[in-house]
Amino acid sequence: MALSAKAKQAFLGPLNKNNPILVQVLGICSALAVTSKLEPALVMAIAVTIVTAFGNVIISLLRKTIPNRIRIIVQLVVVAALVTIVSEVLKAYAYDVNKQLSVFVGLIVTNCILMGRLEAFALGNGPWPSFLDGIGNGLGYGWILVTVGFFRELLGSGTLLGHRVIPQAFYNAGYENNGLMMLAPMALLLVSVIIWIHRSRNTDLQEGAN
Repeated sequence: MALSAKAKQAFLGPLNKNNPILVQVLGICSALAVTSKLEPALVMAIAVTIVTAFGNVIISLLRKTIPNRIRIIVQLVVVAALVTIVSEVLKAYAYDVNKQLSVFVGLIVTNCILMGRLEAFALGNGPWPSFLDGIGNGLGYGWILVTVGFFRELLGSGTLLGHRVIPQAFYNAGYENNGLMMLAPMALLLVSVIIWIHRSRNTDLQEGAN
């Protein structure tokens, strides 16, 4: 099925020029907190994508029946229900990862990206564009987390998804894991580098650009 220009923009925009972390600078806290390993970063990305996509769809379906004065409350109830479902699924099928994510699964409820999309997009658009917008923003958020988690685990532990990838010969030759990569400030540094590369490739996003 061909996508309209609006649907394409809703899906593709957050992956690049309207990325929630790189451009809107949203969701930074979880990007710093859950990216010391690749696995929790990947699971968090999937969880946020699912909640954002289906939260958008539900709010879009209800948008004409929600009184304006209680719309935030309705959005929070919908998101809280979805987050509870995701949390219970993680406890049942990925308990160790759920423990690593700790409170940050529950804090998806207050994620700026999620609430922003419900308010700015889902309340004014149909279910299909809202679903694409949710998927796009979730993936836009997710690829940053996965990228940061990849480099932090690789350089900090010499592993990926818990499996050693740096040969023992490197350690025998004097290579050492960079313990600083396990600290939150290094996640901020990596995000900053990604933002710098992104802005250098998209000059129209730079301050002062016409």
